[in-house]
Amino acid sequence: MQGAALIFEDEASFRQDSTLHATWSRRGFPPQVPVTGQRRSIKIFGGVEIYSARFLYHRDTVFNAETYLGFLEQIARHYYPQPVLYIQDNASYHKDEDVWAWFQDNRGWLEVYNLPPYSPKFNAVEPLWHHVRLQGTHNKYFASVDELGNTLIRVFRSMQQNPDQIRGYLEPFL
Repeated sequence: MQGAALIFEDEASFRQDSTLHATWSRRGFPPQVPVTGQRRSIKIFGGVEIYSARFLYHRDTVFNAETYLGFLEQIARHYYPQPVLYIQDNASYHKDEDVWAWFQDNRGWLEVYNLPPYSPKFNAVEPLWHHVRLQGTHNKYFASVDELGNTLIRVFRSMQQNPDQIRGYLEPFL
């Protein structure tokens, strides 16, 4: 497809509980990050157009066909009628009858391709999740799920307003 956008899609859960990551500290004084004991999380669908580094996301409460269709509609609002090559993984709801009907209805401008099973290294969104965790959630305490959500929004907006900060993650996929 001439002039098509190339969009990779993935989803990630971000937990309210602290995720620890390597960091520096003074010898004998290991860093301490409090934990809430809560197992609440925020579910995010994300898509990145790898040529422009344009990142779109959609927050929801669960990953299923209905919420995925909401994300696909967001993609359509931003890209239709531009041709799109859309790459997704093999999540079970990606194969749902209603999802495939949506793809069928939109095949005039969007072509969908599935990555091989269990191949996150082929998905351009995976390194972006790593970036979000490094910039926003690792070694951080979130007293509430709202605080976690505000942090995620801050990191996502930064990625959207400054696509150069994620462009390096996308180089291997070009």
